Amino acid sequence: MKNVLLSLSLIGAATLMGCGKTEAPPTAAAPAAPAPAAAPAPAEMPELKVAIDPTYEPFTFKTADGKPTGFDVDIAEALCKEIKRKCVYVEQVWDSMIPGLQAKKYDVIISSMSVTEERQQVVDFSDKYYFTPSRIVVKTGTAFTDLASLKGKKIGVLKGSTQEKYAMGELKPAGASVVPYEAQDQVYLDIKSGRLDGTVADQVEVNGGFLSKPEGAGYGFVGPVLNETKYFGTGVGVALRKGETALKDELNAAIKAIRSNGVYETVSKKYFDFDVYGN
Repeated sequence: MKNVLLSLSLIGAATLMGCGKTEAPPTAAAPAAPAPAAAPAPAEMPELKVAIDPTYEPFTFKTADGKPTGFDVDIAEALCKEIKRKCVYVEQVWDSMIPGLQAKKYDVIISSMSVTEERQQVVDFSDKYYFTPSRIVVKTGTAFTDLASLKGKKIGVLKGSTQEKYAMGELKPAGASVVPYEAQDQVYLDIKSGRLDGTVADQVEVNGGFLSKPEGAGYGFVGPVLNETKYFGTGVGVALRKGETALKDELNAAIKAIRSNGVYETVSKKYFDFDVYGN
């Protein structure tokens, strides 16, 4: 009996000791590290609204999906990159280019606009970024000795262009009928359909936009290269509103930069196999 009581005492003590055991509290989880702050979004570049007439291949035209392209467009992109602006293109009929600029529909014209004395009276220009001459185009085999040979011929020209100015000043007095058009590609359509006998156009543009294509078969240049300053100016520049000196200075510096860093040459070789910058 004594042994029984002793055993019960020991069991009770062990039970009390077991019930009095204190378990260590669970270790608290370490607080999660804060998520790294998101990188700030890159600042949106300010826009430069650029007027173009996309009917002037290979200088300014559209791809099959409607995207503006060409030498002028690539030069515009290169200049925008230099001055840290985003080019946004605004299509404009050629004859309304300068009025649209003055009305602030866009900031600049980068669309093969020649720097002429007449235009400089109403807009400013950057330094030139190319210069190519113009030529007269008529049907192959047309008898031609001088401008009087075109008497009675209907010659289509781009309205408001230097070529129109030349045709009105030289061909019309020689007896040709000068017909202005809103777009140069319309001139080519009417030559092919027989409604026109020829055109006066930029030598490079007319070759790329007409003579080198099937519809230009049977047509070619006559007469000398046309580059008289009084008609054709001193080269093609970026047109901008009068008084915008800061933008003009930026563009001139950008033209100088792409001429020296190889970008201009790369763009030029994409479209031409000669020096389009000229003298």
